[in-house]
Amino acid sequence: MHSFTEENYLKVIFHLYQVQEMPVQTNAIAGKLNTRAASVTDMLKKLADKKLINYIRYQGVTLTEQGKLIAIQIIRRHRLWEVFLVEKLNFGWDEVHDIAEELEHVGYQPLIERLDKFLNYPKRDPHGDLIPDSSGEFEIAVQTGLLELAENINAVIIGVTEHSSPYLKHLEKLGLTIGESLLIEGITSYDGTLELDCSGKKISISRKVAQHILVSTKNQ
Repeated sequence: MHSFTEENYLKVIFHLYQVQEMPVQTNAIAGKLNTRAASVTDMLKKLADKKLINYIRYQGVTLTEQGKLIAIQIIRRHRLWEVFLVEKLNFGWDEVHDIAEELEHVGYQPLIERLDKFLNYPKRDPHGDLIPDSSGEFEIAVQTGLLELAENINAVIIGVTEHSSPYLKHLEKLGLTIGESLLIEGITSYDGTLELDCSGKKISISRKVAQHILVSTKNQ
């Protein structure tokens, strides 16, 4: 058994490594968990003793195979609970992250497998994030950041990389939700504002908003 805190550390290390693909530094973990670097160092020593991470001070952290498997199972539970909360309990996609943060620590495996079956084995959560299967495997995602998209290319929103409630509420207000079709009609030279056609509606969004939107194009 692992404590909630240990599980949160493993999950954060997994996510940070996925972004940068290099050993994760103590300060980065502290920033994500809103704690002191000294506290992070103490926990990393405990996780290293349990063979869940590879840790050499000042050289960064990586997960061992066992640590990675635990982290992926936590992520799997989190994303399945988000699907359940949105599809079955009618929560908004901006409401479920914090609730799932609590539910992800319920590690009773038969419950999670029944939940997966009950939801008809979803592949993505309400924010478009891929859900690993029971073996911890992810499907290969074919996706592009909206800012990488050329003008006049038809695309569909398939995910977002920012899950904060204010951001998701803003997207919903604009109509930029999962499954919506869009096309970049122009980019303002002054500040990079994107002029979009979203399912027939004209929308202007900043690069700050656009940088967190993932799309799939018809030729992918």
